[in-house]
Amino acid sequence: MTTKSRILPIRRLVILAVLLSLLGGAMSFQVIGSDLENPRANFWRVVREGVPAYTSTPDQGHTVLIQNSGENWREIRNGLIARISPWIIILALIGMAAFYLIVGQDKLEKPRSGVMIERFTYRERFLHWSTALLFIVMAVTGLSLLLGRFVLIPIFGHWLFSGYLQGAKVLHNYCGPLLLAGILLEFVLWVRFNIPRKIDLQWFKSMGGMIGSGPRPHIGRVNAGEKGWFWLIFIFGSAVGITGVLLDFPIWEQTRLTMQVSHVVHAVVAVLFVTVSFGHIYMGTLGMEGAFEAMWSGSVDAVWAKQNHDLWYQEKMRESTVKPDAEMS
Repeated sequence: MTTKSRILPIRRLVILAVLLSLLGGAMSFQVIGSDLENPRANFWRVVREGVPAYTSTPDQGHTVLIQNSGENWREIRNGLIARISPWIIILALIGMAAFYLIVGQDKLEKPRSGVMIERFTYRERFLHWSTALLFIVMAVTGLSLLLGRFVLIPIFGHWLFSGYLQGAKVLHNYCGPLLLAGILLEFVLWVRFNIPRKIDLQWFKSMGGMIGSGPRPHIGRVNAGEKGWFWLIFIFGSAVGITGVLLDFPIWEQTRLTMQVSHVVHAVVAVLFVTVSFGHIYMGTLGMEGAFEAMWSGSVDAVWAKQNHDLWYQEKMRESTVKPDAEMS
């Protein structure tokens, strides 16, 4: 047997031994590793659980690397609220248009007399229009912040939208506290006229005489619909204003969860606030003849007053030197 023939079996034996060693090592690692867990899996499992860890940053909330509540907030804000809000607004506008087409405008039943009665003072009108202007600014900028990504970007593009949104955000943040102040001043000024009374139930049966053919209900200075809007302004405005202040000025060391909940409440109530306001705007413009000029000029015709607010009309006549029937002749 030559030397070369003796070397070949030795090589085969060495290769076989190496393969057997590798196979045995792999089987041993598999058996031992079956009782172990991936250290990186443990790390990310703790991260997802939101367990606080150590950090040299003293700011609140920085001890948690990833917060599941933040992802939940994003899904609610960009998902549920952003998708449903446009449909709520659209349905409200459709319902208002249908009401106008079916019922029409509540017109005066008699010709105007030319005798004017003061309905709102200059102070009341200034407060109303100032608050209304702030409300419009907040509604436009707020809806832009909420729905702009889906509505405005496809129309104007990212460059123009981003510039507009920066200005909208500044206006929204600074006008918010002013709107809250206006709402609180309106509450102080008009709350005494908006206390619910039993007589207000008659107004809802016929919408103040707009529906049906029966006689108009007796109404004081403020009807039931206006009272309902007044209390919605106070409730919705307070909720939106308080949560907005929390988002604007985190001066009470709010947690991230507090900010997230405040943002959701702020967005939901704001959308409902804007939607309900369509009814007030409708009644003050198209819905009732003479209603807009009452808040614009501050005075109304005596015929309008007697038709829509008869108890208030009688009260004004008792206070004046004009006899109740003199201005109607």
